[in-house]
Amino acid sequence: MAGTDLDVSRFIFGTASLFNAGNADKRETLIEAAIESGFSHFDTAPYYGFGHAERDLAGPLRRHRDVTVTTKVGIYSPGGEEQSQIAVFARKAAGRFIKPISRPTVDFTLSRAQAALEGSLRRLGRETIDLYTLHEPPYALVHTDEWLRWLEDMRHMGKVRHFGLALTAELLAPYLESNSPLAQVVQMADSLEQREADLLTAHGKLLQITYAYVSAAKALDPAASVTDVLKKALRRNADGAIIVSTTRPERTGQYAGLLA
Repeated sequence: MAGTDLDVSRFIFGTASLFNAGNADKRETLIEAAIESGFSHFDTAPYYGFGHAERDLAGPLRRHRDVTVTTKVGIYSPGGEEQSQIAVFARKAAGRFIKPISRPTVDFTLSRAQAALEGSLRRLGRETIDLYTLHEPPYALVHTDEWLRWLEDMRHMGKVRHFGLALTAELLAPYLESNSPLAQVVQMADSLEQREADLLTAHGKLLQITYAYVSAAKALDPAASVTDVLKKALRRNADGAIIVSTTRPERTGQYAGLLA
């Protein structure tokens, strides 16, 4: 991937909806199917599945040492990341009627970040995070110099290999305008229609990790062909990687077919 020594698969498996795939065994089966289908990098976050997505990856990451992972910092699960599956289901159900119960916590203080990093390492069963990104960070909430020193320290200690930002074009703009060193790696939402990632090329940067092509296309045309959308997305982001997801193991192979 441009700007790093990470060698990731063209499709990255996103785990934001992994918890919806069923119980822990079914989720692990899905992850293993993705690896067998050629996915060599997974995207996760403490907020995904209230910490369960990171825990679900621990076994496969241990068995497949060449598989790499992105996790994030700054957005956290209401009630924390150590809740049982029953508690998570209950909170999600209650959140349909009482929104604050399932609303994430946003905290970009370094004290919370240090605890979050240690928690992610523990849940993932890893000593090092391959790519550590600030999760949708509003520019006004991030003290760049302090974050940069901390992230460099974590890299020097071997807890983080690379760091960057995971966000939308609207949130990314001020980082690019100020030439922020936090934008070493950018993971951003993009679409074939709006071409939000053109913001990167306008600032002399390559597309690295992009996502949301299918959801954007389906929002405009529910009948849009997923295959056609992803083929065009691969041409648009020709040198980077694209985050995709599914909750069905049998569908993981379709992505290898697209690359072929």
